[in-house]
Amino acid sequence: MFLHLRLHTEFSVVDGTNRIDEVVAAAAADRQPALAITDLSNLFGAVKFYKAARGVGVKPIIGAEVMLQGFTEETPGAMPGSHQPAAPRVLLLVQDHQGYLNLSELLARAWTRNEGRGQALVHRDWLQECNAGLIMLSGAQAGPVGQALMQGDTQRATDMALQLSTMFTHRFYLELQRAGRADDERHVAQAVQLAARLHLPVVATHPVQFLEPDGYEAHEARVCISEGEILGNNRRVRRFTREQYFKSAEQMGALFADVPSALANTLEIAKRCNLTLVLGKPQLPNFPTPLIDGVPMPMADFFRQSSFEGLEERLAHLYPDPAKRDAQRPRYVERLEFEINTILNMGFPGYFLIVGDFINWAKKNGCPVGPGRGSGAGSLVAYALKITDLDPLQYKLL
Repeated sequence: MFLHLRLHTEFSVVDGTNRIDEVVAAAAADRQPALAITDLSNLFGAVKFYKAARGVGVKPIIGAEVMLQGFTEETPGAMPGSHQPAAPRVLLLVQDHQGYLNLSELLARAWTRNEGRGQALVHRDWLQECNAGLIMLSGAQAGPVGQALMQGDTQRATDMALQLSTMFTHRFYLELQRAGRADDERHVAQAVQLAARLHLPVVATHPVQFLEPDGYEAHEARVCISEGEILGNNRRVRRFTREQYFKSAEQMGALFADVPSALANTLEIAKRCNLTLVLGKPQLPNFPTPLIDGVPMPMADFFRQSSFEGLEERLAHLYPDPAKRDAQRPRYVERLEFEINTILNMGFPGYFLIVGDFINWAKKNGCPVGPGRGSGAGSLVAYALKITDLDPLQYKLL
């Protein structure tokens, strides 16, 4: 038995053409019990994939192919055959909710802190910090271990494998591929020997870039668009083969009949990945509140405090005369108390704090913002938190 753990969909904009509904249907038709999505440096298709797979009785495995920094002297996006090696790539598969949060965090850091030439790199230190709940597949020839093996540096390959297997204790697999590339067999032979010597598990994967064999030309056209190349250029580096379509479990079983443990481990990994996503309910980030004696201030208390502090600033602007301000304050306080209690009862203080945070950042950094819309825009809370700039009591807003 075999199931696919490496899949690029159309959400891998540069090198994938698989449509989620079609590839999930293919897995179900082949009676594969699970399927993984591992788009390059993103989780954009994760929710759609999760729902589609569960809808046809296929267990969804969420993951991503990520590019690493801090393992070798790499150049992001360097092409095979160039004088500089590409940044090594590995697969990260989600085991549980904590793993999903960690993978999201790693990708967020890569795109916001470490992006260059359109490539997001995950730093080694971040991987050390945020690996709980994640399984790593070595990336075959493109990974740090595989690159060292292909360069004939067995010692460095050994060191890399030991480092990663220590970082991902009992969650690291050496990845084997036979996708019609010239160096596939050499890598498989050396990786199997390395695995036996270090007592590490191996797993067979197939880099699925398109659904059917005849999808190769369309896929290559997409790659050329991404790279600014021309299909007819005979000197163009071709990084993909016609074999990278969605092969059946029977086909993969025949490909790796000589390494049965690599096939069995696809099922073992699928059993270890058990993520449940809560969909259809608001999922607001936890707004960070100030620490009091080392303990975060309760969000409800911070929301109330921020609202009243903002109200005082607004009142000082509306009524510069202290006597008039004191006379008007009770009706503003009454309205604010009513709104705060309503928002707290609905469980939405974080929503207002988050919106206030990015609206105020925009105003301070010269980004135009609108006057607000919807029921919340007429609230005194929004006015007090400086989300809006219109006194709702003066204009009798709901």
